[in-house]
Amino acid sequence: MFKTLSNALKVKEIRNGLLFTLFIMIVIRLGSLIPVPGLDTVRVSQYLQDTMGDNGFLNSITGGSFSQMAIFALGVTPYITSSIIIQLLTIAIPALEELSKDGEDGRKKLNTITRYTTILLAIIEGIGLTIGFDRGGYLTVDGMLGYLLIVFTLTAGSTFVMWLGEKVTVYGVGNGISIILLINIVSRMPADFYSLYVLFVKGKDLVQMIIAAAVIVLVVIATVVLVVLLQDGVRKIPVQYAQKVQGRKMVGGQGSHIPLKVNTSGVIPIIFASSILSVPQIVMNLFGKQPTGVWASIFNGMNQNYWFNPDHPWGSVGVIFYILLVLFFAYFYTSVTFNPMEIANNLKRGGGFIPGIRPGKPTQDYLNKILNFIVFIGALFLIIVALIPIFFSGMFNANVSFGGTSLIIIVGVVVDTIKQIESKMIVRNYSGFLND
Repeated sequence: MFKTLSNALKVKEIRNGLLFTLFIMIVIRLGSLIPVPGLDTVRVSQYLQDTMGDNGFLNSITGGSFSQMAIFALGVTPYITSSIIIQLLTIAIPALEELSKDGEDGRKKLNTITRYTTILLAIIEGIGLTIGFDRGGYLTVDGMLGYLLIVFTLTAGSTFVMWLGEKVTVYGVGNGISIILLINIVSRMPADFYSLYVLFVKGKDLVQMIIAAAVIVLVVIATVVLVVLLQDGVRKIPVQYAQKVQGRKMVGGQGSHIPLKVNTSGVIPIIFASSILSVPQIVMNLFGKQPTGVWASIFNGMNQNYWFNPDHPWGSVGVIFYILLVLFFAYFYTSVTFNPMEIANNLKRGGGFIPGIRPGKPTQDYLNKILNFIVFIGALFLIIVALIPIFFSGMFNANVSFGGTSLIIIVGVVVDTIKQIESKMIVRNYSGFLND
């Protein structure tokens, strides 16, 4: 990786792209420090930390902006949600499906729809937050103009972040939205490691310090290894193409494979599961009501802050719901984005077949069987990776923002960015060779 970056810095085009990306990173971090006008940000921050914790997933991917209610508090979350919604609707709505198959023009139209949906979602989220803060008495402005000021600021901040991400994609290096997620997550890591040091290492005797530091390092390394295995895990289905006569020559007969990723759905199941579990809290805050009795225990059990906490046994209910939701969305999202029947038909039309499996319906059934197995394995690994930091948080109060989900994003973005840099260098080398 370091050799790739060293070689890339020697290329003016890539070097300028890296500098542009660095500049946008600085802008993102500065925007994460500017508070939203019209809010008592000190009280809001305390309220959010009490309800969702300082290291929730939403706070992590916004680089702490959400808990501080900065102008970039919504970050790229409306854009991510919008992209997922449009991707799913592309399967369900024929008009959108046609656009997805319409080449570059169709892609541009889908991007435009995604942008408008992002703005709409940001407005809705801004209104919901403003109403909730007003009910809590956290607003420092009165009347409709005060409401509009807060909603406009949050919406404008999210839209501006989306625009910056698109500019990084065009003029910088890597996928802009992913780069923004990466810098937000990484920006909180130094504080997280320091808090772990204060909690488990500082003030202890030498033996305890060594043991605590070794455990922290081993847990982090083990999590990173699991993430790498999860990201790189691929089941290769062998494919053979039949030979056929073309003119006076025999063509075909070459072998290939169908790569099926173990983690076919990425972090989408985690995002969906976390979002659904947070809905009750959002609704209750919106209407200013809280459940009582047994319902209060179940309601609190949905909050990740209570999971694996011996003092809150109802947290196990939330863990069970979380696991079931991740499994469901892993299968659901894979079924939407991966079509075994289409692949089987394409193989049959191209004269390809899986050794030992007949073309057509048997191939489709075989792919479905393999896919169901690897999706389960991938979802299981995803659940383990996501629950590791939550477990240590509940059992040992080791609150950190770089959870398993965040590490999946970091590894994925870094690997993807390195691959893009390498591809640009290859293209440049080919161009130089042709010019010579």
